[in-house]
Amino acid sequence: MSNSELVLPADILPSDGRFGCGPSKVRPAQIEAITAGADTIIGTSHRKPAVKNLVGSIREGLSELFSLPEGYEIVLSLGGATAFWDAATFGLIEKKSAHLSFGEFSSKFAKSAAAAPWLDAPLVTEAEVGTAPDPKAADAEGADIIAWAHNETSTGAMVPVTRPHPDNAEQLVVIDATSGAGGLPVDMPDADVYYFSPQKCFASDGGLWLAAMSPAALERIEKINSSDRFIPAFLNLQTAVDNSRKNQTYNTPAVATLLMLENQVQWMNANGGLDGMVKRTTENSSILYNWAEARPEATPFVAEPSERSLVVGTIDFEDSVDAAAVAATLRANGILDVEPYRKLGRNQLRVGLFPAIDSADVTKLIKAIDYVLDNR
Repeated sequence: MSNSELVLPADILPSDGRFGCGPSKVRPAQIEAITAGADTIIGTSHRKPAVKNLVGSIREGLSELFSLPEGYEIVLSLGGATAFWDAATFGLIEKKSAHLSFGEFSSKFAKSAAAAPWLDAPLVTEAEVGTAPDPKAADAEGADIIAWAHNETSTGAMVPVTRPHPDNAEQLVVIDATSGAGGLPVDMPDADVYYFSPQKCFASDGGLWLAAMSPAALERIEKINSSDRFIPAFLNLQTAVDNSRKNQTYNTPAVATLLMLENQVQWMNANGGLDGMVKRTTENSSILYNWAEARPEATPFVAEPSERSLVVGTIDFEDSVDAAAVAATLRANGILDVEPYRKLGRNQLRVGLFPAIDSADVTKLIKAIDYVLDNR
């Protein structure tokens, strides 16, 4: 019997087989929230109270989740984190940026900055994939922002949020929290911009970016916007700030995404807030990594335990195991999206461990992988 024909016993199948790293598992209550808003919010003007109140609820809920300090604001706009990188080159970086690059996504912001002819060449400190660089060791001399990913989605390595140069008030700390926000610990005073997308820990659809911004970041955005720099309207961060303060977006949002997001934020706050979510992801990741360390054919891709992500787990396999075939067998049995990041090219599985995923299902997942490995 080939792996693709292997049928897993029903008692080892997870109750929900979605383990993707974004889009990720959506809780049934979030879909019910869309249905509940079908006649009252969906299909109505985003400039009117129903949608504006929805946006306001999300902003308030995120402020509570992240325990935002006085003066910090939740800002949102369309286009996802990819659009935010371009927006930052126009409206957040004054002259020169510094970047930590340790995977596909952390490198992309650096590439956006390098392509902007009005900016000085960025300072890029690179680290091997599967490792997490130290922000304090980065080359950031003369940079007015220093940027890195809280969680590198492509590799499953995480870097803490900190101020590497606390005496430099002109250097903003800008954190790509696309897959980390809501599932990794953070002390928000350590960041000036903490931006993320809704399709990871927040279990919603993509196409939107949100950010917690400090007073210093808001001041920087206003300063650059008041200069003679050309800024495309869609990528204007000051426009995003102004509209967010009105609980709006510059152009029409996907209201169903907002309904899903609001429901998830409410669920997070009702279940222990950020500490409660980190407890869930810590349990999920511990189950996966402990299994990988005990299974002879497997090993966590990120060698240093403290650098292993709580929300995205990457597991390497020895050459005798065809990880792609394992993933295909799991997919044929309803366990979805555990393939590795396509550009990494490793013989591995990559598993989403976000807060919406139940630990019991992670336990079932490793039992399913065991069954496939034992029946090759």
